[in-house]
Amino acid sequence: MTTKLFAISALLPLSAHAAKFAISARPFGEVDNTKTELYTLSNESGAKVSITNYGGTVTSIVVPDKEGKMGDVVLGFDTVAEYVEKSPYFGCITGRYANRIAKGKFSIDGKEYTVATNNDPNHLHGGLKGFDKRVWKANLGNDGDNPTLTLTYTSPDGEEGYPGTLKNTVTYTWTQDNSLRIDYRSTTDKPTVLNLTNHSYFNLAGEGSKTVLDHSLQVNAKHYTPIDSTSIPTGISPVSGTPFDFSKSTRIGERIDQEDDQLKNGKGYDHNFVLKKEDDGKLMTAAMVTEPTSGRFLIVKTTEPGIQFYSGNFLDGPAGKGGKIYPHRSAMCLEAQTFPDSPNQKEFPSAVLRPGEAYTQTTIYQLGVSN
Repeated sequence: MTTKLFAISALLPLSAHAAKFAISARPFGEVDNTKTELYTLSNESGAKVSITNYGGTVTSIVVPDKEGKMGDVVLGFDTVAEYVEKSPYFGCITGRYANRIAKGKFSIDGKEYTVATNNDPNHLHGGLKGFDKRVWKANLGNDGDNPTLTLTYTSPDGEEGYPGTLKNTVTYTWTQDNSLRIDYRSTTDKPTVLNLTNHSYFNLAGEGSKTVLDHSLQVNAKHYTPIDSTSIPTGISPVSGTPFDFSKSTRIGERIDQEDDQLKNGKGYDHNFVLKKEDDGKLMTAAMVTEPTSGRFLIVKTTEPGIQFYSGNFLDGPAGKGGKIYPHRSAMCLEAQTFPDSPNQKEFPSAVLRPGEAYTQTTIYQLGVSN
C-alpha cells in the first residue's frame, strides 16, 4: 500500500534546517464505492494523530508517557470496513445532532420534524446515516508549524429528516504541544437544529488496556442533567452530594457502582455536565483526566456549554486495532456539546441555526505528562 508524504520543508522559511511537522496519506478502503483515505499529522517530537475522511474519524493519537514511550490513547480499528460494520461511534464527527432527541421529534417556528428513532425510542447521533457515516472531502495544509486537515461535507435539505441544506467545515490541527484542536463551522439555508461533537474513546494507559476506572477526572461543572430511563434529560440538578461531583479530581471508579438511580440507568456515567461558563462562546477548560501508571493527562477545552462524560458502559469486547479486545469500561469519552434534547427543552441552550448565522465551535484535546 502506497503512502504519500507531503513535502513540508517547502512550507517553512529557507533558514529552517529541519521540518517541524509531516503529513502523510494512504488509501483506507472504500465505502459505498467511494475511496477513503487515512491522514497522519505528525509534529516535531514524533507524536501524531491519524484521521480518516470517513466520518472525520480520529483513528489514533500516539503520544509519549512519562518514560517517553509512545503509545496510542484512543480506541479504533485497522480498516474502514470495521468502522462501517461495528463501530460504536469510535472517534467520529457525530451530527447533525450529537446525543439524543426525545422520540425523534422537534419543532422549529411551529413546524414539527420527525427524525429516525435509531436509539429506541429516541433519535441518536444524527440518525441511521449521520455525519459519522459520510465520506468528507479533505484538504491538507498547515497553520504555521502545525499540520492541518480540513474536511467539508454538505448535507442536503431533508437528509435524515433535518431541514435545510447544511454546509459543514471541520478543521483538525495537530500542534507542537500535542494538542488536537477541532474547529467547526456550519451554515444553513433554512432554520434547522445542529449539535456537533467528536466521539473519541480515550484510555490514557493505552488503547487495549483494561479499564479507565483508575483514571481520575475533574469537570468544571456545578450542575449536570439527570436522565430518565431512556437517557433523555429531565432538567438541571446540582452535582454536590452526588456521584456526579467531579469538581475535584476523583477516581472514575470510586463511585461508579454506588446505589444511585442515575448510574443504574446507563450502567455507569453517560451524562451531560453544565459547564461553568463565564462568557458564552469563549474557550474554557472543561475537564481534566489523569492516569497514574503512564503519567499522561488530558485537558479538554471548549467553547460549548456542556460536555458529555461517558464511561464506556456498553463496550462489550469488540476486537480493535491489532486484534486488541476492548472490554466493558475500557475507555471514556468527553464530548463537548449543546445539551441533549435541547430542541425540546426551552430552558436548555438553543440548538437552532438560522440562515445568515454561522454555527462555530472549538474544542481542544491537549495531551501531556505530569511532572
